[in-house]
Amino acid sequence: MPTDNRTHAPVIIVGAGPTGLTLATELRRGGAEVLLLDRRTDRGVEGSRAAGMQPRTVEMFDLRGLADRFLALGPPLNIGNFAGIILDYSQLPSRFPHAYNIMQADTEQVLESVAAELGAPVRWSTEVTGLRQDAEGVEVTVEGPHGVETLCGSYLVGCDGGRSIVRKSIGVGFPGTDPTMVCLIGDVELDEPPQRPMFLERREAGLITVIGFRPGWYRVVTSERERTAGAGDPVTLEELRAATHRIAGTDFGMRSASWLSHFTDSIRQADRYRVGRVFLAGDAAHIHLPAGGQGMNMGIQDAFNLGWKLAAVLRGEAPDALLDTYHDERHAADADTLKIIRAQSILCEPGPRPADLLELLARLVGFDDVNRYLTAVLSGLDLRYPTTGEHPLLGRRVPDADLNTSTDAKRIYELLHAGRPVLLDFSGTMNTPDAAAGWADRIDIVRADRSSDIWALPAGADIPAPTALLIRPDGYVAWASDSTPDLTGLQQALTTWCGPALNDRPLQNPGIGAT
Repeated sequence: MPTDNRTHAPVIIVGAGPTGLTLATELRRGGAEVLLLDRRTDRGVEGSRAAGMQPRTVEMFDLRGLADRFLALGPPLNIGNFAGIILDYSQLPSRFPHAYNIMQADTEQVLESVAAELGAPVRWSTEVTGLRQDAEGVEVTVEGPHGVETLCGSYLVGCDGGRSIVRKSIGVGFPGTDPTMVCLIGDVELDEPPQRPMFLERREAGLITVIGFRPGWYRVVTSERERTAGAGDPVTLEELRAATHRIAGTDFGMRSASWLSHFTDSIRQADRYRVGRVFLAGDAAHIHLPAGGQGMNMGIQDAFNLGWKLAAVLRGEAPDALLDTYHDERHAADADTLKIIRAQSILCEPGPRPADLLELLARLVGFDDVNRYLTAVLSGLDLRYPTTGEHPLLGRRVPDADLNTSTDAKRIYELLHAGRPVLLDFSGTMNTPDAAAGWADRIDIVRADRSSDIWALPAGADIPAPTALLIRPDGYVAWASDSTPDLTGLQQALTTWCGPALNDRPLQNPGIGAT
């Protein structure tokens, strides 16, 4: 792209929701400058939106020392749900074996504060109207408070929702299933609320969910086959009240609303998450019925996967090929999650058809093995990225085990607060200075003693703790050994995920500010 007086930023992020904000914070930790754009006028104009944070999402924020900020926002619940069938999260092998009743609006407030602290403010009222790219960078035309502007960068990430302008601009397909039901949603006051903290009822007329999220305020969601209003018409309080009464036989004393909207059960996924220098993440890459509380969590996982990789490439440490692993890993992982959601959408159909299947599944969930499997999947803890090698930890999240270093007692997740790869040696004999000398400027090498010789995997299996392991910045295991470490395999993993060794790097370094 030409260099002139136009605004430049190494990474332009379109969309300042949970995905875009998480990505911005990860890039800033990696040293990259970012420019966040959002067409909304400000943060607090679209209601509480998505409700719920899964255990793995809390763990991801714990990797950066941020978990407490989010846990202060909403109470923990030992329950999750599969199409409304209650699951017991309490046996999950995590420090956070809960679903958390945290509204998306509150999550965004915390993330925006973190982004600002790290130097990534949001430019509001700024809408993308054009996009082009070439081998050197991207160029974006926007309309905002300063009129029409041209912004230039090295990369652009579309986090701009299900109707993504970025996705459409780069010609990426968005195949999937058309809607079969319409769901109304509102943040409302109820004079006679249900007594259960998460009320869910399935009747012949449809499905209703009621969740308390602030004193006196409740999230009400109704699902029915028909909606008399047009697809683009706004939802009214009267419409939500009538739908609630049709399904539940009462409107719970519904008397006012601070936000109303609607959505469908359409499920779609972008064909590609990367086209040249442009990436897609969050709802721009996948949309679905919010069954089981997956949507925001999927987008945050997208951001944690892409952020450290993009920062490493911008620093000139890793080759461009590392960015291809973002599509390879996240497209497959998101596709698996969408399958689980599609199965739930069938069970959420209004009317009597799913009743027998629901009854059968409710009985099956009473078996420990079934509950363990579903909670491991829905919590996000059982994700395993494809990788070579046989070790059971490869591609999985590292357990947050307690350990003792030469200076103090720590948890593994505390070692990842800086967002750098960690080479962790429990053997006491591993020749890490020689094996990893070419990467010493990019990784943290830690020798420690384990507090336990057995580590638990999410689906219920216990495995011997490894002798040594390489942990990626997003908390997933890139290499592990149970015996005398395979140092050749370690160096191969370091090259794959951290780039060539220092002496093997190309002389030309694009640098963190390259455009």
